[in-house]
Amino acid sequence: MAQGFRTETGGGGSGHRPSRDPLRSLTDGWRGDRGIWRRGVVLAVLAVLVALVMLFHAQIPNTLGNLGSLTETFLPWLGVFVPVLLVLAVVRKSATALIAVLVPAVVWLNLFGGLLTDKTAGGGDLTVATHNVNAENPDPTGTADAIAASGAQIVALEELTDDAVPVYEKALAKTYPYHSVAGTVGLWSKYPLSGTRPVDIQLGWTRAMRTTVATPQGDVAVFVAHLPSVRVKMHAGFTASQRDTSADALGEAISDETLGKVILLGDLNGTMNDRALNGVTSQMRSTQGAAGSGFGFSWPASFPMARIDQIMVKGVEPVTSWTLPETGSDHLPIAAKVDLNRS
Repeated sequence: MAQGFRTETGGGGSGHRPSRDPLRSLTDGWRGDRGIWRRGVVLAVLAVLVALVMLFHAQIPNTLGNLGSLTETFLPWLGVFVPVLLVLAVVRKSATALIAVLVPAVVWLNLFGGLLTDKTAGGGDLTVATHNVNAENPDPTGTADAIAASGAQIVALEELTDDAVPVYEKALAKTYPYHSVAGTVGLWSKYPLSGTRPVDIQLGWTRAMRTTVATPQGDVAVFVAHLPSVRVKMHAGFTASQRDTSADALGEAISDETLGKVILLGDLNGTMNDRALNGVTSQMRSTQGAAGSGFGFSWPASFPMARIDQIMVKGVEPVTSWTLPETGSDHLPIAAKVDLNRS
């Protein structure tokens, strides 16, 4: 009879079963399992290979389809393998794989961890913006209005067509009384321009220019450039030879600049990691890398995967850097604020 008054703890009872820590339950299930060190060897090898690619990306040759530059363009995305491999290691109950996954995780954080922190600051005396507006942009007026609303004193536009130039000139005239267009690139400014000239980047037509902007803090040399596009082809790999030649020519032009304060705005069709841009990146700082928050990817606008649009400076201190909202282009516009009195 006493049994009739016992508390049931089965499926139909009302008794309370103490909850267990999921992590402890997992580790308890692995105890005594001698296979945790033997399983997951393939996963461990994959983890180490990912780490090696990130660690020695500069040694990947460009002789075969510019594989090195292609890897460096999307290098941050190799970090996606870390959580994937981690989940697979847990599913496989492999201690070997779990330990191996730490290697690419540490390498990725060493390479890109600094970009995850917010380095933006207040102050600054000049705001600049750049945008590849897309030759097939269906709404150039709306794009111009969005750029003007950024508050930038200097705006560079790339991929301008003959038909679109008058539209941008009209839309931006009220905000920017000074402007100059050279080939398919142009610069709009609230401050006077002088010494404007095309920059030969070895293309046979004009896609780069240089001008002096007379800011209240003194003269600044501003370069606008749109380097040749690159393509990923099954039979040829990452075709970038023309881009690479133009990057070297642009780097020489910047190196020959006599003014101490230099700003480069444009679509370089390459990231700061791409060795092919060393002629430029070795002598200038990226505003995003120095004073941005996050990676600042700018292309493609629908799902940004790489920052191929750049704002770079020399003799100027970056204060903050950011991307602007999407327009009718396939690129996102980007902007930065700099301090011309500090370098």
